[in-house]
Amino acid sequence: MNPSTLNIKAIVTDIEGTTSSIDFVHKELFPYASRELPAFVRKHQQEAAVASQLEAVRQLIDNPAADVEQLIETLLQWIRDDNKATPLKALQGLVWAHGYESGAFTGHVYDDAVSNLKKWAAQGIDLYVYSSGSVAAQKLLFGYSDAGDLNPLFKGYFDTRIGNKREPQAYKTIVTQLDISAQEILFLSDVVEELDAAASVGMQTIQLVREQGMTTGAHTIVHDFNEISI
Repeated sequence: MNPSTLNIKAIVTDIEGTTSSIDFVHKELFPYASRELPAFVRKHQQEAAVASQLEAVRQLIDNPAADVEQLIETLLQWIRDDNKATPLKALQGLVWAHGYESGAFTGHVYDDAVSNLKKWAAQGIDLYVYSSGSVAAQKLLFGYSDAGDLNPLFKGYFDTRIGNKREPQAYKTIVTQLDISAQEILFLSDVVEELDAAASVGMQTIQLVREQGMTTGAHTIVHDFNEISI
C-alpha cells in the first residue's frame, strides 16, 4: 500500500495493536502493574518522581486529603477501567521499569514492525512514537524489546501530555513540534478515532488491522507493516 504520492518525511506510530500485541499489554504489562504497584507506591511514596504523580491523582479525583491507600485503590480501579490518566501511566512506567530491568519480561514488537522500522530509518525517514503509555514506558518497551534495543531508531516520543489521542489538537501539536508539513507525516494506528483525528489536521493515515472483527473507517488498511510501501 502506498500512503500517497507525497514524500513522507516522518512516520508517527502507535504501539498497542500497531507495533506490538494488544495481548502483551493487557495480559503481561497491566497484570504486572496491578500486582506490583501497591507495594511500589508504599515504598517510594516520598520520592519526588512518585510523590508528584500521587499529587496529580489527588487533583484528578478532587480529594487533596486522600491518603496513600485511597490513591492506590484509585490507581488499581483505573487499571481495571483501562483509564488513560497521565499519572497512572507515569507510575505504571516506573513499575514496569523494574520488570524490564529484572528480566521479568521483554517488550513485544512484531517482526514486521522491527524490519520495516529499521528500513524506514535507513531511508532517512524520521520515526516517532505516540502512545497513551508514558514516554518512559514507551522507551522501556522498545529498549528492552524482543529484538533488542530499538530506541536508536526513533527521533522522539509523545504521550498524553500533548493531549488525548482521539482529539485533533494533539496532532496539531505533533505537526508543530516536528516542524514539517502535516501532509508529509504518516500516522499508523489500529484505532479509527485516532486516525480520524490525525487526518483532520492533514496527516496521512494507515490503519493496522491485525485481527478479525476490528472496526475500520475511511483510511487505508493494511494487515502488517510489510504491506506499507514508502
